[in-house]
Amino acid sequence: MEPILIHPFHTPFGELLLGSFNNELCLCDWRYRRMRTTIDVRIQRGLQAEYAEGASPVIDQAKAQLNAYFAGERTTFDLPLRMVGTAFQQRVWQALLAVPFGTTMSYAELTTKVAEPTAIRAVASANGANALSIIVPCHRIIGSNGEMTGYAGGVGVKRRLLELERAVAGVVERNLFNVPCGG
Repeated sequence: MEPILIHPFHTPFGELLLGSFNNELCLCDWRYRRMRTTIDVRIQRGLQAEYAEGASPVIDQAKAQLNAYFAGERTTFDLPLRMVGTAFQQRVWQALLAVPFGTTMSYAELTTKVAEPTAIRAVASANGANALSIIVPCHRIIGSNGEMTGYAGGVGVKRRLLELERAVAGVVERNLFNVPCGG
């Protein structure tokens, strides 16, 4: 049986754990997060495979794309993903992929996109169970009053990721408006 290849990856924001299965990225998560064991068990059971240290082409692609993201040179990711979770969790994670770079959305707004308004706790729980941090941008979800709420990498990392994205988005926007028009 094919294993889930895992590889630690040091970033300017902390250490991630990358994982691939059948050359699809199934893990890009903060190595020392509170729910590490729960996430790992869900992925291994869902894929019916065990972890083994190693590398793969998709892990190498993920490292390159994440390095470009942290350098402010990439605003989207184009990696084959394997999201391991319930149908509801996957619906929430798909909605996260639609949250634009450099923007935020409240848990309440996210809930209206995927479920009944009363399901906000279930949506928040699915958001917290995301095993593809940064790539599936759960860090872009904030409290209704604009406050930073929990994040697997810590609230400080969440704030720094949003600051990075806003700075990059601001540069991109300024460049779009300062392009000379042909006449």
